[in-house]
Amino acid sequence: MDCIKTKNLSFQYPGNKVFDFADINIGEKESWLLTGNSGSGKTTLLHLIAGILTPSNGTITISNTPINTLRPSQLDIFRAQHIGLVFQKSYFIDALNMHKNLVYFTGLSGQKADPDYIAKLLSDLKIAQLSDKKPAQLSNGELQRFSIARALVNKPGILLADEPTSSLDDANCKRFTDLLLSISRAYGVTLMVATHDARLKSEFVKTIKLN
Repeated sequence: MDCIKTKNLSFQYPGNKVFDFADINIGEKESWLLTGNSGSGKTTLLHLIAGILTPSNGTITISNTPINTLRPSQLDIFRAQHIGLVFQKSYFIDALNMHKNLVYFTGLSGQKADPDYIAKLLSDLKIAQLSDKKPAQLSNGELQRFSIARALVNKPGILLADEPTSSLDDANCKRFTDLLLSISRAYGVTLMVATHDARLKSEFVKTIKLN
């Protein structure tokens, strides 16, 4: 079964050029790299798949649900329950410790936090000992690991990452990419990483290149 499928997809920012995207068919539990030069539409395509942007034309189907036909309130719930997002910058609530941040983000999906699942997730990401820390007390690398935890806390089927390694040196880039791939396999999620970082190309077998 296709996990992510697009057809005749296009998008135009007001007053700017039209992005026309080739059709995509991505199966469950596959890992894909989305590459292209700056301005080629990588982030735009990722945001369309995430339901953050609405296409000008075409359809986006996520696990048999045509998300561009959903009402905004339905789409928000669908995204929270089915799609995990890892951004280049980490976004957390400064006043809460990291464990409470994860519980809070679970609540946004209308679900009840699963303490055992959260504990396993933090253990697998090797950040359990940091769960009582607040965001300002953590390094960028530690915050990135918590970003993966936040993206997976609602047990989504899809994990989307936008330029997650652009600020990392070579050693940390390799560690983070290996972690992202291994965690995706361990939790059975479909992974798509949008990047212009050439260092990631050797880590992925399946690639979509935008021109």
